Amino acid sequence: MQHFIGTYECKADAKGRIMLPVALKKQLAENLNDGFVLKRAVFNACLELYPLKQWEALMEKVNQLNRFNKKNNDFIRRFTAGVRLVEIDTSGRLLIPKDLVQHAGISKETVISSAVNILEIWDKDRYEEAISEATVDFGALAEEVMGDKNEQD
Repeated sequence: MQHFIGTYECKADAKGRIMLPVALKKQLAENLNDGFVLKRAVFNACLELYPLKQWEALMEKVNQLNRFNKKNNDFIRRFTAGVRLVEIDTSGRLLIPKDLVQHAGISKETVISSAVNILEIWDKDRYEEAISEATVDFGALAEEVMGDKNEQD
């Protein structure tokens, strides 16, 4: 599994295309031929970009859910709402469909941020708000989430 590194400020044009920085294109190079899946994030007003192989692995887990359970069916419908197959063109641009641009409130100034094995695409102002809100109690959150882990695991 590939892990991405970095936070990048980018610009979106009027058509919703984002020019990816060279450092990020290098990290994405092994996935260019397979393509990517772009979707709405579950918890934030941003988008998530999955390399197709990562998406397929996630869909294997989702496919194991019992579709005769209403909660599972509702989850699948909402989780996959607005999902798009996307590619990065030869110029290194990613075209974001208009409905996803609107969902994430993406304007000209954007941020692409690594989230382990996927990338999040944010409107810059929304990203700054989310980061500043999260840092208020980040120490307590880090302790709760990671504090019980043995460092040698």
